Formats: sequence, C-alpha cells, structure tokens
Amino acid sequence: MKFLEHALKEIFIFIVLAVIIVLPVRIFVAQPFVVEGESMHPTFESSDYLIIDELTYHFSAPQRGDVIVFRYPGNPKIFYIKRIIGLPSETVHISSGKVMITKTDGTSLTLTEPYAVIEDATYTLNTTLGADQYFVMGDNRPESSDSRVWGPLPKENILGRVFLRLLPASEVGVLPGKTIQPQ
Repeated sequence: MKFLEHALKEIFIFIVLAVIIVLPVRIFVAQPFVVEGESMHPTFESSDYLIIDELTYHFSAPQRGDVIVFRYPGNPKIFYIKRIIGLPSETVHISSGKVMITKTDGTSLTLTEPYAVIEDATYTLNTTLGADQYFVMGDNRPESSDSRVWGPLPKENILGRVFLRLLPASEVGVLPGKTIQPQ
C-alpha cells in the first residue's frame, strides 16, 4: 500500500512539473502549426507540421524574407502563413510579377525570388506601408490570398516566425524557407 501511495505521489509530482515547464513554453515561446492549402508551395505543402517561434519578434523586428504565421486581418480566428516582402514605411511596387521595393532611405531594390511560383502576373500594384505594417505574400502567387488582396499586415497580428519543420520527416529543418534578402 505504501508503495502505491509513493508511486502515485511521484506521478503527481511529475505531471505538475511537466505542466509548470511545458505550459509557459507553449503559451509564450513556441506553438505548433499545420500548413493548410497551397499558398506557400513549393516551400511548404499542405499538412507540413511546423513549430512557430513566438519569442524572437519581442526582441528584434521581422526581416524581409522571413516566413511568418499571423492572424488574418479579416478574421483573427484564422491563421495564415506567408513570407515578409515589404517592411514598415517602405513602398512596394509589383508589375508583371516583379517586386520592387523603395526603402525608407529612398534606395530601391528588385527582389530575386527563386522560391516563388509566378504565373499570369499581369497586375500592377503600388502600396506604401505604415510605420507598423508589413507586406506579405505567399510563395505560390496564383493561389495566395495575401497583402495584394487584403492590404498590409499590422505588426500586432504577427504570431511569430517559422522556426522548425518537423513533418514530413524528409524535410525536417531549422528556419525552413528562410531566404537572405536585402534589408
């Protein structure tokens, strides 16, 4: 009987410690995310299992090229995954599938986007972002609802950046989809 009491006490302590350790990590540091849809193809496929880093953007600003998960501005209960294209106070110009950025210092750059699927890109768009706004797009441009459709993304909607891909097992990696883009 004493053995059973001791075993139950140990199990209870283990569970309490696990909750004390895991819960804050889950709430404040990282959270799982499953990709739905084809808007980020070929970088991410539907059903990819990701871990989102919720901590980094409390200490540093999101960067161009980061793949992020955020609350969709049209319905904050829905989460989207997209790539950051334009940074706060920049002007984003899109013409014939090419993305050009006018930075806050007045210099311009044209993005090189080998990850992007660009088809039938006949539209033109010109948007200047506010001080706390980002321009985001899916890598699969024809299949993506993004800033081209619903406008700039407010910073407060950003949940975090994609930190880890766990599934599929053949694609496991840290900072998957990260590209080096001129800042």
